[in-house]
Amino acid sequence: MAATYTFDVFSSLDGYGAHSGNWGGYWGKQGPEFLDHRLALYDQEQRMVFGANTYRAHAQMLASSTEESEVRDPWVTRMRNLPATVVSTTLEEPLDWPDATVVSGDAVDVVARLKEESEVPLRSHGSLSLNRALMAAGLVDRVQVTLFPVITGQTGEDPIFQGAPDFNLELIESRTLDGNTQELIYRPTLHV
Repeated sequence: MAATYTFDVFSSLDGYGAHSGNWGGYWGKQGPEFLDHRLALYDQEQRMVFGANTYRAHAQMLASSTEESEVRDPWVTRMRNLPATVVSTTLEEPLDWPDATVVSGDAVDVVARLKEESEVPLRSHGSLSLNRALMAAGLVDRVQVTLFPVITGQTGEDPIFQGAPDFNLELIESRTLDGNTQELIYRPTLHV
């Protein structure tokens, strides 16, 4: 049986994965329930999958942070300690990540093989272009969107689904965290 693959992404209400403004991390909307939930999500045995750009961004953020910064929230530390596959034609091992392997090749082929071979679920946090390609190929089983209660019309960066094909989404799970942040988990199917 193939491993499940979850595309895990943070978003503003208007569909941006990041911002250039003075919002702070998590758009300043993280609360204890959100942080506890993220920690529990990453407590499960799983393999992380990153594209090269997201790996570089995570590694750079972690390297330039201190132990007290929100970049080092316990769930991020736990994510960093999970086994990871980085799909890249430009990176070489060793990586500054405890248990990361670089796999060169087409992301669709790499992840299709991982889904068949992995004994644990696969999860990707971020990696927007990688995950858009995987969704188009039908390899994403779950899209997990954490929707922060903000609109970043002036400072939004990294439109999550820009350029993606059209998809129908079946809501399979939802929860409200800290009274205002939504986590929505969908099963995507290509809209034809």
